[in-house]
Amino acid sequence: MAWLSLKVLLVGLSFLGCLYPLVDFSFSGETRGQKPNFVIILADDMGWGDLGANWAGTKDTANLDKMAAEGMRFVDFHAAASTCSPSRAALLTGRLGLRNGVTHNFAVTSVGGLPLNETTLAEVLRGAGYVTGMIGKWHLGHHGSHHPSFRGEDPRGTGYLGNRGFDYYFGIPYSHDMGCTDTPGYNHPPCPACPRGDRPSRNLERDCYSDVALPLYENLNIVEQPVNLSALAQKYAEKATQFIRQASTSGRPFLLYVGLAHMHVPLTRTPLSAGPRSLRPYSAGLREMDRLVGRIKDTVDLEGKNNTFLWFTGDNGPWAQKCELAGSVGPFTGLWQARRGGSPAKQTTWEGGHRVPALAYWPGRVPGNVTSAALLSVLDIFPTVLALAGAPLPRGRRFDGLDVSQVLFGWAQTGHRVLFHPNSGAAGEDGALQTVRLERYKAFYVTAHQDSLSTGFSKQEYWCGLPLPSPENLPHPGIKPKPSALKRGFFTLSQQGSPLTGC
Repeated sequence: MAWLSLKVLLVGLSFLGCLYPLVDFSFSGETRGQKPNFVIILADDMGWGDLGANWAGTKDTANLDKMAAEGMRFVDFHAAASTCSPSRAALLTGRLGLRNGVTHNFAVTSVGGLPLNETTLAEVLRGAGYVTGMIGKWHLGHHGSHHPSFRGEDPRGTGYLGNRGFDYYFGIPYSHDMGCTDTPGYNHPPCPACPRGDRPSRNLERDCYSDVALPLYENLNIVEQPVNLSALAQKYAEKATQFIRQASTSGRPFLLYVGLAHMHVPLTRTPLSAGPRSLRPYSAGLREMDRLVGRIKDTVDLEGKNNTFLWFTGDNGPWAQKCELAGSVGPFTGLWQARRGGSPAKQTTWEGGHRVPALAYWPGRVPGNVTSAALLSVLDIFPTVLALAGAPLPRGRRFDGLDVSQVLFGWAQTGHRVLFHPNSGAAGEDGALQTVRLERYKAFYVTAHQDSLSTGFSKQEYWCGLPLPSPENLPHPGIKPKPSALKRGFFTLSQQGSPLTGC
C-alpha cells in the first residue's frame, strides 16, 4: 500500500489551495443578463438514508423526493466536517476548519465565533449587489461582532467590524438543545441516552434541559425567550416566504441561507408535521421538515422559478447516540467501527458521519431527474455560487472547494479527486485531517480502536476500498444491501455488494 500512500500525499498536496477558474455562462430567455438568486437550505443531523430518493425505507420526504425528480440528486456529497459549527463555517467560507479557525462547536458560554478576518459568502454577494438574509440556526458565535447581522464601525476608519454580510437575520444563535424552551421536545441531551440491558426505557416526555433560556432573534433583537419549539418551523416558513417575496419585489438578486433546526434533537410534533399520531417522533419531524422545505420551494417557483437556484443539503450525519431519535445512514454503517462498539455517524469520519443528502434545483438550468455520482462537498457551495453570480473569489487566501457549475449543468461527471475529512470530536485533535478520499479509496489515519494496553486511541493506517461511485453500484431504492467481504483491515466490495458498509 506504500505506493497508494504516496499517491494520496502527492495528489492531496497538489489539490490543496489550488485556484478554481470561473466559468463564463450565457443564459438564454428572459433571465439573460440577470444575476441568479440563491436559496441554500441546510438540514441539521439529517442522515443520507433519511431522503426517500436515496433509500427505499424512507417514506417521509415527499417534497424533497419531488425536488430530486425535478432537479439533480447527488449521491456522493459530503459535509466538510461531522459536527455543526465547523460544517457551517466551511459552507460560508469554502475553507476547512484548519484554515478558517473553526474546528469545534461553539457553546452557550463561548465568547468567540467565526474569526472576523474570514470572508463569508454573504459578504461577497452583498458587495456584488445582492440582498442577503439568513433564517435559522447560526452557531458561529453570538456575542457582539460575531452575530450574523452585527455591523460595527471601526474607530480607525477602516470600515465595518464584524460584518458577516447578512442584511436580515431571524433565528436561534446555536442548537436548540442548548437552552430551555417552551413545550420541550423529545430528548434534550441531559436525558439518558439509549437504554442498556434490563434498564427501563426512558420517558420521552421528560423535560430535562439546561437552565439557560434559548433566545429567538430578529436581527439584533430578542423577540422570544425561551423559544416555543412547536411554533418554530411555522415561523421559519413564514419568514423565508416573506424574505423571498420582498427581495423579488425589490428587483435586486438575493441570497437566502436557511439553517433548519431539523433533524437535531429535541424533536417536536407541530401542525406542519401532519400525519397519523402513531408516527414515531423522528418520522413526524422529518415530515415537518419536508413540508417546510416544500413551502420554500413553492415560493421560489412562484416568485422566480427560472432565475433562482435552490441547493439543499445537510451539515453532518445523524446523531447515532440518540437511538430512535436519530436518522438513517442508509448503507453506510461503518461495520469495522460499529463491531467494536463505536459510532459510524455524527462526529466521526466514517462515511455515515459526513456523507449527506444533497439536491440542486433550478428549472431550465439544472437538468431534471438526474443522479450525479460526482464526488462533491459542502465546501463547493462557496466557489460555485460566486461563479454563478459573476463575483470573484476573495483575494489572498486558499480555498478547499471547487466551482462545480459544470457538474450542475450536466457538462461534467466528476468533481473532486481528493477530499479530506477532519476529526470532529470523536477521537484525536479537533480539526486535524483524519481521513482522505482518493477516487475510489478512503484512508483512515486515526481509528477509534482502543488498545487494551493503553489509555489512548491507537494510530493506524486503515484502508477502505470503495466501488467506483456511480448510480449503477449505489443502492437503488427497493434493493437492500448485501454485506461486504472483509480482508484483514481492507474492504473489497463485489459488484453486488453494498458500498462502504465497512467504511
